[in-house]
Amino acid sequence: MSTFRDLKVYQKAFKLAMDIFKLTKSFPDEEKFGLISQIRRSSRSVCASIAEAYRKRKYPAHFISKTTDADMENSETQVWLDFSLSCKFIDRETYDDFVKRSEEVGKMLNHMIENPEKYI
Repeated sequence: MSTFRDLKVYQKAFKLAMDIFKLTKSFPDEEKFGLISQIRRSSRSVCASIAEAYRKRKYPAHFISKTTDADMENSETQVWLDFSLSCKFIDRETYDDFVKRSEEVGKMLNHMIENPEKYI
């Protein structure tokens, strides 16, 4: 593994963030500085935190801390998906798909947190 981009969890989180970006283009304009910016920011922060964790892998406590940050942002993204569904900006099928993918990312992140020696 030569870069954080090689991590499957990064690839999955990046794809999800890009799909969220595309999806939110159809949200109402009045959500531009609310829901749209929040869900885009949190989904992108998952990727950024994974990259930071990878660069900190020499220091287990820092690696775990940054990976925990990624997991936190991933959970926040799920909250914004909940709001998107409740506000009827997305349909149930899209919601279920995105949440399932986010949960998969979360499981991968938790594996990294619980087994840092495999990534250091």
